[in-house]
Amino acid sequence: MSDAQGSTHGYIHRKDEYLKRLSRIEGQARGLQRMVDEEKYCIDILTQVSAMTKALESVALGLLDEHLNHCVVEAARVGGEEADQKIKEASDAIARLVRS
Repeated sequence: MSDAQGSTHGYIHRKDEYLKRLSRIEGQARGLQRMVDEEKYCIDILTQVSAMTKALESVALGLLDEHLNHCVVEAARVGGEEADQKIKEASDAIARLVRS
């Protein structure tokens, strides 16, 4: 079962994929810094910010999907307070993503 201190999280089988994607996003951030430092055209910078934002959203949605399919489903099987907590966590995460 996954939790804040947990041992196994739902995304663990795709950990390398997430790390690779996050590494590319880190590279995009460095590229954005370089573009600003080199005073590139504003629209070009904004285009790259949009691409980076979409990449981060993709990671977030993947992690959310993993959480729902692993942590929430397992907690729902067990039931009780832990199930309520996992559902609330997922709902709060969705609300944060929608607001961002």
